[in-house]
Amino acid sequence: MRDAIAARDTAINRAAPIVPQLHIILRERIIRNDLRPGDRLSEADIARRYGISRQPVREAFIRLALEGLITIRPQRGTSVARIALASVHDARFLREAIEADIVRLLAEDPAPATVVELRRLIDRQQAIEASDAPGFIAADDAFHRALADGAGKAGIWARVQGLKAQMDRVRFLSFAQLPAPKLVAQHVLIVEAIAAGDPDSAERAARLHLRAILQDLPRIVSAHPQSFDAPEGADTVRAVRLRD
Repeated sequence: MRDAIAARDTAINRAAPIVPQLHIILRERIIRNDLRPGDRLSEADIARRYGISRQPVREAFIRLALEGLITIRPQRGTSVARIALASVHDARFLREAIEADIVRLLAEDPAPATVVELRRLIDRQQAIEASDAPGFIAADDAFHRALADGAGKAGIWARVQGLKAQMDRVRFLSFAQLPAPKLVAQHVLIVEAIAAGDPDSAERAARLHLRAILQDLPRIVSAHPQSFDAPEGADTVRAVRLRD
């Protein structure tokens, strides 16, 4: 995974605005745990890595800090933030509220083409190797995006994407501990309820699916305590160089 990410890192288009590109690259590396909670980030190191000046790095850092993905401490340096449990819970709450309504809309007037597409995406998930975290998570996102698209709520999904960064960090960090077959089975229940035109069952299945992380989270935190937020002053950072 790290090698694949590093290979994409060089693809900065100098004819386009650099800050948005760098923000996306660093954001993805943090979410995928290529840059880990506690890793120290250096403006100079990143500028050298991508062959750019330090100003766009500084601006990208500000964006990442606003998302809660990095911590900037004057005189102490910048490091990848620990995963904020409160943000994980908030994102899950918002996703449940939004997606419960989305699946109700779909089940109230099920479109055959949407059901076909959702089933195709489930088949894609089932074909992914158990160790392929990026592949499965991308397929999972594609499934949930298709729900929003089918309900005519693509803009809502775009907003959800911006809110769930901390939740996605948990997914990548703990993929080996997440029950992927169980998650796919829950997707099947959602789609079959939509296909049957049963809004109550579709909503119930969606809520059950999006609450699964509440059961898994304590075990994940216990397995990776250094990756989650700690009392102020209790954290440590590691100096790292961006990997080629």
